[in-house]
Amino acid sequence: MEQLLSERTSDKRTLSLPLTFLLALSCGLVAANLYYAQPLIDPIARTFSIPASAGGLIVTLTQLGYGCGLILLAPLGDVVENRTLVVATLGIGLLALLAMTVVSSATPFLVATLALGIAVTAVQLLLPYAAHFTTDRNRGQVIGALTSGLMLGIMLARPAASLVTYWFGWRAIFALSAVAMALIAAVLAMGMPAFRPRATSSYRAILASLPTLLREVPILRRRLAYHVLLFAGFSLFWTAVPLLLAGPGFGLSQRGIGLFAFAGAAGVVTAPIAGRIADRGWTRPATGCAIALVIASFALAWWGGEARSVAALVAAAVLVDAGLVLNFVLSQRAIYEPRPESRGRIGGLFTALFFLGGAAGSATAASSFVAGGWPLTACIGLGLAALALLLYAREFAVRSA
Repeated sequence: MEQLLSERTSDKRTLSLPLTFLLALSCGLVAANLYYAQPLIDPIARTFSIPASAGGLIVTLTQLGYGCGLILLAPLGDVVENRTLVVATLGIGLLALLAMTVVSSATPFLVATLALGIAVTAVQLLLPYAAHFTTDRNRGQVIGALTSGLMLGIMLARPAASLVTYWFGWRAIFALSAVAMALIAAVLAMGMPAFRPRATSSYRAILASLPTLLREVPILRRRLAYHVLLFAGFSLFWTAVPLLLAGPGFGLSQRGIGLFAFAGAAGVVTAPIAGRIADRGWTRPATGCAIALVIASFALAWWGGEARSVAALVAAAVLVDAGLVLNFVLSQRAIYEPRPESRGRIGGLFTALFFLGGAAGSATAASSFVAGGWPLTACIGLGLAALALLLYAREFAVRSA
């Protein structure tokens, strides 16, 4: 196990390149489980005779499980040995996925989706775990590498699910994910160095400290404000753009929409770049660039929808992804610095709250598209990013980013 750590400084072990790659791959494959079901609601609902009005539960319960895990499970990373906790959490995900591939009625399937969401919290255990094995010189690079895997998993999950379902049926994607979770759990159990936090607080005290952290760590509040708005815009875009592409203006098939999503995922290349930028102390100007990318994305998206240009929409997708990824890496690099002993709680709190912004963006997308079409949806996304820019402008009144 120790060979997966390297000695870059005299007083602190850092992650080796193979272990960094393994953790990044794990983040992507685990996070993808949140999104596989989104394009598959209709075939799953038909299989279990779930009414159309209740079909949203298939996705909602997974997200609810994830939210509960972020608040109740992620803080355990500050008090429990991390490798054991990660492997146990992946075991829950494996059992849930196996159940989803074999059950024949709706109730156990929906219970399994809830458990799967809880298991995805493993991602939020891996990110602060990696931060513990970094120095100020390379923390951004490591977080950027893990974020690359995380965002690729998120962005490619929907198109992968659509294409696998097209060829093999909807259960196949969950079966494949079960195999992936089993392999990841086994490899991490053997190769992930143990890390036991030094915290002496009880689990109850750890949970009670969450509001205090939000109040006492100003940079957490600032970074959270930006990312809630940008993630809401990101979710708005990716929820509404399939409706636009499937409509009469473009007429793309499910496979065509899947390929569009694959092309848009190119924005994830900003993650490793963002890490290096953060390590050089350029967080403040880079944050402005991240917000500007999202603003440009929605301006281009509005024009692309009106001009019926797939190329413009692909470019907009790349920009919105790039802006979100850039801001996420900058935020993760920044929020883990002030309280090293509280990284599990800080990461879980940050993710849980910006996830609410994403849920609000997704909920707004369909209603805005029905009410005012693509122009209204694009304008709302533009407004969210503009509000983030206004909040960012206040940062120049404080001394440090």
